[in-house]
Amino acid sequence: MFKKSTKAYILMDKKNKNTEEIFKDLKKKHYGIYGKHSAVEICSWNKKALRGEGVCYKEKFYNVDCHRCAQITPTVINCHFNCNFCWRPSEYMKEWEMNEDLLDDPKDIVEGLFKERIKLLTGFKGNPKVNQEKYQEGTIPTHVAISLAGEPTIYPKIGEMVGYLKNKKMRSIFIVTNGMETDRLLEMNKNKQLPTQLYLSIVACTKEMHQKINRTKIKDSWERLNKTIDIYPTLNCRKVIRFTLIKGMNDSLKYLDKFIEMFERSNTDYLEIKSYMHLGLSRENLSADNMPDHQEVLEFSKEIEKRSKLFKIHNEQKESRIILLKNKNSKVIDFIK
Repeated sequence: MFKKSTKAYILMDKKNKNTEEIFKDLKKKHYGIYGKHSAVEICSWNKKALRGEGVCYKEKFYNVDCHRCAQITPTVINCHFNCNFCWRPSEYMKEWEMNEDLLDDPKDIVEGLFKERIKLLTGFKGNPKVNQEKYQEGTIPTHVAISLAGEPTIYPKIGEMVGYLKNKKMRSIFIVTNGMETDRLLEMNKNKQLPTQLYLSIVACTKEMHQKINRTKIKDSWERLNKTIDIYPTLNCRKVIRFTLIKGMNDSLKYLDKFIEMFERSNTDYLEIKSYMHLGLSRENLSADNMPDHQEVLEFSKEIEKRSKLFKIHNEQKESRIILLKNKNSKVIDFIK
């Protein structure tokens, strides 16, 4: 449980570590930490882009500047789930509520994490393998992915954070949500504080599968997810459903019609079918055999295209094992200006 403190949340995990000790662990894993509950990291594609070794699928699909992407979270140790496929440090994520008396200010979080990000990029300055013009550009983000770890919509001021980022003239802001905080999404929509592009993660089509894969901590999570799917068409922003394909868990074609019903009910603009990757903490829960190759992801996506009335294969990136399908009725232009 949280206890009031002027310094930080005091949250005990299963190894009896408090928040300060957890943050020390995260720093060893190359996270930049700001304040009481926020973090930033330089992702592998960010590093590759600076070295001229390729870009992530978000640049290929949506015109996001990969080398200028800041991947952050205001909820590094807060999530409703303990998903078996998550490679983030979910062993620390025991709480799905935040004490509003102890919240850091959205502006302070953004500016603090941007400063931490510059520190994490220090090793690229002067590196002969790095394009120094790109490095200089990379120190000033134009894209923010609020998706690093935890569930960002647990943070009560997430709408204010998006609003502050918009005022900073970010080209794009992405949020990935598990769909548990429906009312917060509706509030953000009402206040015109939704991101440029919102991702809803769906990996299960039955309550039993949901409990097995997402390993939820709240009793009504399946109902909450479906409520978010139902209101998804009303949200005034670009929308994506992200589906992580896990061999032996959610890849059977016998489930596909149920998944398609959920996808179509959401009326999402895009559908990303992505392979589970055998990385990080997920290796304690799943094996490499659970990881589809790109061809398997493609074949699964072709079956969606065959059965669905809405979705057609639109793009792909083999290196990321991801297929993009687009809603044929969507008027969204792929590339963000």
